[in-house]
Amino acid sequence: MNLPNKLTVLRIILVPIMIAALLIPFPHHVLAAGLIFGVASITDCLDGQIARKRNLITAFGKFADPLADKILVIASLVCFVSLGWCDPILPIVVLFREFAVTSVRLVAASKGNVVAANFWGKLKTVSQIVAIAAIFAMQYFTELCTLGIIPLDTAVFSGIFFIIGEVLLWITGVATIISGLIYIIQCKEYISDF
Repeated sequence: MNLPNKLTVLRIILVPIMIAALLIPFPHHVLAAGLIFGVASITDCLDGQIARKRNLITAFGKFADPLADKILVIASLVCFVSLGWCDPILPIVVLFREFAVTSVRLVAASKGNVVAANFWGKLKTVSQIVAIAAIFAMQYFTELCTLGIIPLDTAVFSGIFFIIGEVLLWITGVATIISGLIYIIQCKEYISDF
């Protein structure tokens, strides 16, 4: 297994650790989960750059890299819903898009074609990572207020941060929908038999 693929697998392995850090309350657990998310997100940038620079692009990487992104993003969003940090509608939109695009990729693969991530898919992923990272930062600020480290009223910030997080997530929601439609349009020849 080459280095880019190892980084992709590492990203997948980091997800349950991030989930545990996020959902098991302990002091600064939001910071711990956010840092794990950050490390996992950095591996997303590195694996693709290394693969292209060293000509280490593999069929496994073309499938596993976007899959690892989906696992990281969806796990984060589901945890956010569980914690009351975001509305459940956006994760449903993301899941629907991911299942649709993955289905198209599987049909293409059954015909011997590997559909790699395109610009729009990468833009969608970057927007999701930025929005999720911002939510981690805002929620950690709220945690610091709750712990008394920052002597401010948590209730005021909680409402404001929820609205900011929703706006950021809906911006990514639009990118998610657009990228999904573009994938389906670009791959219509693979699904024309259906």
